[in-house]
Amino acid sequence: MNAHNSYSLEELASHIGAEVKGDTQYRISGIATLQSAQSDQLSFLANPAYARYLATTEAGAVLLNPKGAEQFSGNALIMANPYLGYAMLSHLFDPCPKAEAGVHPSAVVHPSAEVDSSAAIGARVVVEANARIEAGVRLDAGVVVGADSTVGENSHLFPNVVVYHGVSIGKRCIIQGGAVIGGDGFGLAPGPGGWHKIAQIGGVVIGDDVEIGSNTTIDRGALDNTVICAGAKLDNLIQIAHNVVIGEGTAIASCVGISGSTKIGKGCIIAGQAGFAGHLTIADNVQILGQGMVSRSISEPGVYASGAGSVMPAREWRKQAVRFRQLDDMARQLRRLDSGDN
Repeated sequence: MNAHNSYSLEELASHIGAEVKGDTQYRISGIATLQSAQSDQLSFLANPAYARYLATTEAGAVLLNPKGAEQFSGNALIMANPYLGYAMLSHLFDPCPKAEAGVHPSAVVHPSAEVDSSAAIGARVVVEANARIEAGVRLDAGVVVGADSTVGENSHLFPNVVVYHGVSIGKRCIIQGGAVIGGDGFGLAPGPGGWHKIAQIGGVVIGDDVEIGSNTTIDRGALDNTVICAGAKLDNLIQIAHNVVIGEGTAIASCVGISGSTKIGKGCIIAGQAGFAGHLTIADNVQILGQGMVSRSISEPGVYASGAGSVMPAREWRKQAVRFRQLDDMARQLRRLDSGDN
């Protein structure tokens, strides 16, 4: 199946393991929301808050769970997890241009680099000495792959990704534009004349099926490697410092900062703007809510939060801030009352 074609509902159902309700030969040529879909498009209902649009949608078919399908009279693809079905089908209609194998005339590839003949090397790409670009890799315009680095099979680096020297990227990775992998960590030693830079001797190792968002930065290790394990998903604008380890399948939302040598376990979910102090260990299956400040290790799975709560009118926030500063005095007064002091 290729993008930009149309597919019968029977073909789509076979692709995702769904059941067809209605016309199995009805043709679909795109995906859209319930509100905007046209008759040649498929939509989906994953969030009950949007169920009200089912009655008025013009979609040619809708991805629904079995209960939702009972209440819908039109064509439907039925499966337990419609959102997963949408995710799987979205690739069939992805408009991202395809790239042909070969090296663009403006690319600069060092004679000692190994580039598989099936790789697509775009305009102004630089591949430095002893780098290895494996089968099916796509390097879009302006990508730099540093000396002694490896990009694994079928990985896709979008425009202007910078991979420094000594970085290993696994198979089927997706790295969005502007990401920087393997820059120096913030290693400095104080001395009589000011700060003295510490050479960052380690590298970065990225496992298979990792996704890294736009303008995310992953620093190289000071001595050992920084490691992003297989299946981890990183959003845009994340800062990962030297010698951090991110466990398998962990998902991290945008604007998260992780300080040096912190180890985050498998299957964790970290919401936006969370921050981690250095040298911590976070257990598997931990969830950190938005703006959570993690200043000590977490040894048990679960959901953790900090921060000042939801947004509120500024006047109310100022009153609460004053009361917060008064808490220490109030606690001392309560202790005196409990002890019988006047």
